[in-house]
Amino acid sequence: MDWEVIRQRLNELLQEGQHGQLRGALMMLNPVDIADYMGELDHDKLLVVFRVLPKDIAAEVFSYMDTDRRHALMVAIGDAATAELLNEMYLDDAVDFLEELPANAVRRILQNTDPKTRATINRFLNYPVNSAGSLMTIEYCDFDQTMTVREAMDEIRRTGIDKETIYTLYITDRERRLIGAIPLHKVIAAPDDQLLRHLVEPGVVSAVTTDDQEQVADTVRRYHLLSIPVVDHENRLVGIVTADDIMDVIEAENTEDFEKMSGLAPAEEPYFKTPLMQMVKNRLPWLLILMFTSIVSGAIMTRFEHVLAVSVLLQASIPMLMDTGGNCGQQASTLMIRGLALGEVNYRDILKVLFKEIRVGLIVGVVLSAVTFGRLLLLNQASVVMASVISVSLLCTVVIAKSVGCLLPMLADRINIDPALAASPLITTVVDALSLTIYFSIASVLIL
Repeated sequence: MDWEVIRQRLNELLQEGQHGQLRGALMMLNPVDIADYMGELDHDKLLVVFRVLPKDIAAEVFSYMDTDRRHALMVAIGDAATAELLNEMYLDDAVDFLEELPANAVRRILQNTDPKTRATINRFLNYPVNSAGSLMTIEYCDFDQTMTVREAMDEIRRTGIDKETIYTLYITDRERRLIGAIPLHKVIAAPDDQLLRHLVEPGVVSAVTTDDQEQVADTVRRYHLLSIPVVDHENRLVGIVTADDIMDVIEAENTEDFEKMSGLAPAEEPYFKTPLMQMVKNRLPWLLILMFTSIVSGAIMTRFEHVLAVSVLLQASIPMLMDTGGNCGQQASTLMIRGLALGEVNYRDILKVLFKEIRVGLIVGVVLSAVTFGRLLLLNQASVVMASVISVSLLCTVVIAKSVGCLLPMLADRINIDPALAASPLITTVVDALSLTIYFSIASVLIL
């Protein structure tokens, strides 16, 4: 599909006012592509294209549009029309949109919705931010355990078009307590008179409304689920979280971890939509902290000033030691953060992890030190003692950096701090201080 050709044709139909043909052309596109196309239009053309779309398609396209475009449309069509649009959207998409709006705008829109919808949305808005309750939808297939396969299939044919997913049937008792789940293909293959309770798969996996979204995403990934049921504290089924929402959570959480590893406060908006001063506030605190922690390295160098005065080569080797230590620490911390996130390692494995990283550090350190030793002798014409001081210091730095890089994220996770916070900036600062202390201590013993 040549998107440029399609966009040009849509623009021509819009410019010529051929709204009937424009509608037909748009109906041949995926709602995601329609939303992308509308994101490039100015305000007047945006409203025209939106009004051309059928109401159900317009609601789906609206859910895929960026925040600015949705706000522009909301202002243009008014609160009453926006409320009608929300009625056509899946509940989780409607809640996501309302969470972006100021409280007064939410109240105005909800005043135009029917009482039942208003009560449901308000209940969702009261769940903690980034919880399973705020993420879930109520458009799912749930059935009483006493129903037969025929009755369940008839119900799916009747109401399935309005469900966000029909691939999993959730089975409850008379009090709506979750009993289990049945894959759709298993129901299709079963006899018509088979009771649903006889098809339920054991060991149903579920989330509680107050569970953090990252925990929910990890559960879905671990069990390879298309959706996960959400229950209240009495195990009553209240909603489900689908895979498309989980992918959004994973993207958001990965972005947040990446920002923390880079010494940034997590940003809520995309790059170009983040205000200048907000970007400054996100970056400045960590820079100030790291600037002051670098005073430690400066104090160490000042203390061993008499050692530095012995040779220019000792001074010139400091950046190499510090950079290598920082790189080694970053490698180890990245693996640990990933391992903790995926559940591959935990705090109980700390000694096993440390032992393995020390061995890796020794092997890597020996290779780097040997190369450095030869370079100093051949290219820098350094003495054997001077080359030994720098090479041995490099070996110790690599081993320490690997150890610190694996320990800090695991210790942070142990005390319920995000392991990403213990990543690159903090690890580099700690490793720098330790490597300089070792470097000058060895030099003091072997040279002075």
